Amino acid sequence: MTTQTHGIHPLDTRLKEALYSGKTLRGVFNGLASPAIVEMCAYAGFDFVVLDNEHGIADLQMTENMLRAGRASGIPMAVRCLEHDIPRILDAGAGALKIPMVNTAEHAASLVQRIKYTLPPDRPGIRGSRGSAFSSRAAGYGAFGGPDHTQRSNDGIALIVMIETPQAVANAAAIAAVPGVDSIFIGPNDLAHSMGCENRWNEPSVQLAIERTIKAVAAAGKCPGILALSPEEEDRYGSWGARYFASTTTGLITKAFKEAALGNRKDLEY
Repeated sequence: MTTQTHGIHPLDTRLKEALYSGKTLRGVFNGLASPAIVEMCAYAGFDFVVLDNEHGIADLQMTENMLRAGRASGIPMAVRCLEHDIPRILDAGAGALKIPMVNTAEHAASLVQRIKYTLPPDRPGIRGSRGSAFSSRAAGYGAFGGPDHTQRSNDGIALIVMIETPQAVANAAAIAAVPGVDSIFIGPNDLAHSMGCENRWNEPSVQLAIERTIKAVAAAGKCPGILALSPEEEDRYGSWGARYFASTTTGLITKAFKEAALGNRKDLEY
């Protein structure tokens, strides 16, 4: 009897390729613990979903189920997570990680090490320190394990680091230059708070810091990303070089609910 591997690979690595494509990407943060929301984002036409495990309430099992929903509905998935969750989020099959509060190039380089597997001397690529286990979902519970999975993971999993402080802004060019960092995402709310402006990220000083960061990241050949909650914000940031724009599922849903409650709505799908 011949053994065959059936089905699609559980590890979706398309987001990394998209980050280097030069195209404009529109994604959405989702902190709601719901695979259905992930599917709805896919069917709506977003380019990717970021599962927000920094501020959302999903546990690891729910995170894995939302990654499954993304794979089944055809949308690339990233997970924003805290550093202690990195190994298990990767084993759950995340195709990209977004790590908050990265302030230095040294910190970024340490994250690259944690995401990449160790490689033998004759294999090309960045060598990391990630522990190997091929029984997890990322490797198809063993169906896709071994050297091919190691290489697919090292080559295909994207690392997005977040700049959210004045220190990180000052180090943006150095962070972007780290091999293995694929994109830098600016968190405007935390950046504004860290600059003493509370949530007012349209203050001139915060906007100047955002502009400097976007231009530094673009100059390094990496993809600059930022939260953009209006067409005007997207146009402004895009003129500085940003290509990766995100909104939030809760913001979109709440806006739609408010409009519906006021009777101010267009025809609905049912």
